Amino acid sequence: MAVTIERTGMLLIISGPSGTGKGTLVEKLMNSDPSIRFSCSVTTRKPRDGEIEGIHYHFVDDAAYAKMVANNEFLEHATVHGHSYGTLRAPVEELMRQGYNVLLDIDPQGAISVMENAKDYVSVFILPPSFEDLRIRLHTRNTDDPVEIERRLNNARGEVKNIGRYQYAVINDNLELAFTQLQYIVNAEKQRTLRFKPTINED
Repeated sequence: MAVTIERTGMLLIISGPSGTGKGTLVEKLMNSDPSIRFSCSVTTRKPRDGEIEGIHYHFVDDAAYAKMVANNEFLEHATVHGHSYGTLRAPVEELMRQGYNVLLDIDPQGAISVMENAKDYVSVFILPPSFEDLRIRLHTRNTDDPVEIERRLNNARGEVKNIGRYQYAVINDNLELAFTQLQYIVNAEKQRTLRFKPTINED
């Protein structure tokens, strides 16, 4: 017997409050799974140290961003922490047509927008073990001033209240454990019959 396998790409949404370590989890997942492609978002904020254009984000000015919105180029877009972010529609749809699993690492506002409009997706909410732990992480990464950190903490308190809108939740208290749980979720969802369509052929 021979088996013919047809796969449809998965839209994987990984979200959570700023500072939960979702970026590290995303990087580990990308490095371990060649079927996943990262959706590079557009943003109007300035690059942080180490961020590379076209890899971490597409960095644009307000005028270019407004033009993209007017041309309906975004799958979702939102203003978060005083900056605008958007997920480009065309690259996501093309990668999924090719059978790749497309990963969106986006803020909760954008994630909910995608979930309200997408026909099929897998959504995972990444939580910190506590708000105090989140405060420490935001200070430790040294990318924001104290006012911005307080704003992100206040936003996080509202964001976690929407956890019931997501299909899965992972607490990032232990990185390796959180990563293992995320892998289990992704691998199980790959085998769902709406995406995994094996056909057994007669000899």
